[in-house]
Amino acid sequence: MKHAKFIIFLCVLTFTVSCGQQKKYVDYKVKEGETMRMIAKKFDLKTSDLLRLNPDFGRKPGVNSIIVIPNRGLKISGDAITKEVLKDSIEKEESIRLEKEELLAALKKDFVVYEIKKGDTFYSLTRFYNVSQEEMIALNPILLEGLKVGQIIKIKPLAEGNATENHIYEDVIEENTSLKLALLLPFKTNENDTIKSKDLFVKSRLANIVTDFYLGAEIAIDSLRKQGIQVDVNVFDTEAKGTKVNNILSENDLNENDIIIGPLYSEEAELVADSVNIPVVFPFYSKKQHLFSSKALIKTSPEKKVFREELTTYIKDNFTKGNLILVGDGEASSNSSNAIIKESLESHDSINVVNVLKPENGYIEKERFLNILKPIEDNWVILTSDDDVLVADAINSLISLPDSTHVRVFAINKGRAFDKIANSKLASIQLTYVSDEYADEISASTYLFNIQYSKKNNALPSFHATKGFDITYDLLMRLASGNSLKDTFNEGASYRIETKFDYSENPLGVSENKGLFIVQYNKDLSLTRLK
Repeated sequence: MKHAKFIIFLCVLTFTVSCGQQKKYVDYKVKEGETMRMIAKKFDLKTSDLLRLNPDFGRKPGVNSIIVIPNRGLKISGDAITKEVLKDSIEKEESIRLEKEELLAALKKDFVVYEIKKGDTFYSLTRFYNVSQEEMIALNPILLEGLKVGQIIKIKPLAEGNATENHIYEDVIEENTSLKLALLLPFKTNENDTIKSKDLFVKSRLANIVTDFYLGAEIAIDSLRKQGIQVDVNVFDTEAKGTKVNNILSENDLNENDIIIGPLYSEEAELVADSVNIPVVFPFYSKKQHLFSSKALIKTSPEKKVFREELTTYIKDNFTKGNLILVGDGEASSNSSNAIIKESLESHDSINVVNVLKPENGYIEKERFLNILKPIEDNWVILTSDDDVLVADAINSLISLPDSTHVRVFAINKGRAFDKIANSKLASIQLTYVSDEYADEISASTYLFNIQYSKKNNALPSFHATKGFDITYDLLMRLASGNSLKDTFNEGASYRIETKFDYSENPLGVSENKGLFIVQYNKDLSLTRLK
């Protein structure tokens, strides 16, 4: 009955809002420190629309200036609002708000709930919440008519671990947006211009990475321009490590740009960040990036400890009963991971004991697994080693166990230790791992990107080309909102072709991406995103 009442309430709310959208205006007194952009955001307006309504004022009107804003939902007599009408309107709005909050509170006890915003699509919602469009429509039949701004929908039944409120970043483009991007990448043209391209890309892994990243960024820039964003790009060749960045800084005013992507090396990125007052984006992972201290820096690749934390959280949220075993190689990094994961898991109410296995004489005998694994129960094995031999031996032992012993294997990430292991073996143990990439090959955006890239470059995009697109598109799209990057980071996570961007500030003020996926191998060798 509550759900039926909620639907009727939404219909009334929608009608009320639509009836109130008349071209009438009220005065607004500008407060100290307010800009037109801040006022527009406060009243859910476009800055450009507010400026057109007030042509005698610039973007920073003076304190106590009187500007006009659209009056939404208030009946007006002439140009003035009577106190009685205003009081009645406020009371009605308050009544609607309280009823809405009451019904929302009832729904939130059983479901993940979301209010549709401008720019939301079925693709963005299903990708963010990891549900299908069909599942959403089954819970909300009204969605057969499409998504409408202001609708409050049920995403999925609320289960343990789903209670945290999630936010999707909404792509918003401010009218007449113009952006300047500086790309600082080691093309090494001074060294490579005498090498034939067919030889260069065979011999140099760096040349492949840099070129592919740049080609992906080009597709992103083309796409943004087609959406009405003017993008000017300044490309700088940083050449060999430590040779050219100082010259680039001394000969150019990089602050004329809105954002810098690069350099590729951590020391150079820090140098640039300390020399400018605009965002500096570090596009690839480095073991030294945890040392970054400049507030201008943005790390697009999550720290390795975040992978471990993501996996531990997933296991705590989904493990109910059975047997948990940590398998390490005895080295310092593996031992450290084992200790941290064991302590965290055993702090959970439903987990009492976490077993730890380490190699003896260089390997782990199958019998040692059999001594711990429990038949007929769930056995979750977590590999914390990057050692090729140990990982291969452990997996071979686990896939040869009796059918009565059900084993599922987890890994902090699918590193190089897994590259030489047949996918059929990984599927047989349902390998589940943390990843900073996940491609939905059947999605429209993935298909379009592949077509655009292939048409322009006569090749399918590589991992680094897709990263080039995702990083460039996401950052410029956020800047196109007219807000600062750090403000947009507070507005939610975004999903692009293969990457999730979910930024937060570390204690030093450096922006870190913590966007990761939990991915599982299926029996048919396909991959499923679990989170």
